[in-house]
Amino acid sequence: MARYTGPKEKIERRLGVKLFLKGERSYSPKSAMTKRPYPPGAHGNKLAGKRRLSEYGQQLQSKQKVKNMYRMLERQFKNLVQESMKSKDESTNLIVEKLESRLDNVVFRCGFAQSRDQARQIVNHGHIVVNKKKVDIASSNVKKDSMISIREASKKLPYFSNLMPQWFAQHEPPSWVSVDKASFTAKINGRPAINESGVEAKDLRSIIEFYSR
Repeated sequence: MARYTGPKEKIERRLGVKLFLKGERSYSPKSAMTKRPYPPGAHGNKLAGKRRLSEYGQQLQSKQKVKNMYRMLERQFKNLVQESMKSKDESTNLIVEKLESRLDNVVFRCGFAQSRDQARQIVNHGHIVVNKKKVDIASSNVKKDSMISIREASKKLPYFSNLMPQWFAQHEPPSWVSVDKASFTAKINGRPAINESGVEAKDLRSIIEFYSR
């Protein structure tokens, strides 16, 4: 499946907001949004703060922001939003719940990876076990009471034995996930909430308006 493979920080500069797509680098002074907080291109610096978006432009920007935050393709994201809009539940809450319940995001929230791209790679390579079964589909939905762990054979790999411990001990998961840092396991305790997702309610409303056209 085709995916954007260009500079991730270029997406952030174009949208004018940090999406933390580069893991630890996103928090450092080396971050492109810190060094060059204006749109990419020869005239990006001159355009900073001068762009005025129409209502449609604001809706499009909100969609691009959230879609890129969760590293999804347009068709995937559109289907998820439209399915949420058909439900009798509150659409904004349901969109966040569906996004946060994706396996790649759950792996990221557990602290097994520093970015969602890294988490997707871990899942795709078969290193993640859900309820004692290996799952290698990043878009899989993880339900409440599910147990997430690292495949036993994978724990010996340099990534899990040397690299991950550098940040894992300090990682703070959201309230709906409990992590046992000694055994590298996690449990889904509840439903994801907007206030812990990093997604703004106004962006969700704009996304619903965008796909309602």
